[in-house]
Amino acid sequence: MNPDLVHQSQGRTLRAGLTVAAVWFALVTLWLGLEAAPWLVAFLGLFTLPALWDLITDPSSGLTLSDTNLTWFSGKRHGTIQLDEIDQVRLDTRLDFSVRVTVVLNTGTKIRLPFETTPPHQELEDALDARGVPTRRTHFQLMQ
Repeated sequence: MNPDLVHQSQGRTLRAGLTVAAVWFALVTLWLGLEAAPWLVAFLGLFTLPALWDLITDPSSGLTLSDTNLTWFSGKRHGTIQLDEIDQVRLDTRLDFSVRVTVVLNTGTKIRLPFETTPPHQELEDALDARGVPTRRTHFQLMQ
């Protein structure tokens, strides 16, 4: 019997807060110091709104892998899959070096787990291997 793999994360992180603050500082510097057009600064500032929303709402997400099932949640999205229903779990490394997790069921249905729910990929792969769930690693594929 393996211990459960439990991973949880919050949307409000120091890293996200510092990043938003640094971008806003750069935008104010552009506007006041370099006299950039206000509409351009406002347009660029729009790209910080999703991160700002996560800082305000502090959404939680997570994943639990037990000996019998895989459960995840993120905001209003959630799901549970019995391990005996899983054909394989694909761990796809993208060009930005992030790893996306796709569960392929015995029926051929593919379920993409939300990125924010997944633990570090090596930890997840080791936990899946310990439970006998086949995994497949792919690196830098442009087409699937």
